[in-house]
Amino acid sequence: MEVLKLTTKIDKSGYLNLNIPTQLAAGDVNIVVVLNPVSSKGKQQASYDFSDLVGRLTWLGDAVAMQRTLRDQW
Repeated sequence: MEVLKLTTKIDKSGYLNLNIPTQLAAGDVNIVVVLNPVSSKGKQQASYDFSDLVGRLTWLGDAVAMQRTLRDQW
C-alpha cells in the first residue's frame, strides 16, 4: 500500500488527470481520491454573514444562584 499526497490542477473542462508512477507490481488496485480545494487566499471566507443574528444578553443577578433555583424545581 502506498499513500500519495500531491497538489495538482483541474483543467477548465473540470477534468482531473493523474499520471502517477508507483513501485507496485502490475495488477488491479483500489484507488481512493479525496479532493480538498486549495484556497489561493489562504483562508476560506464564510458563506454566510451571521452578524445580524449576534446579540448579547445582559444578565442582572447571580447566574449560579439562578441555575441552582431552576435545578431545585425539578
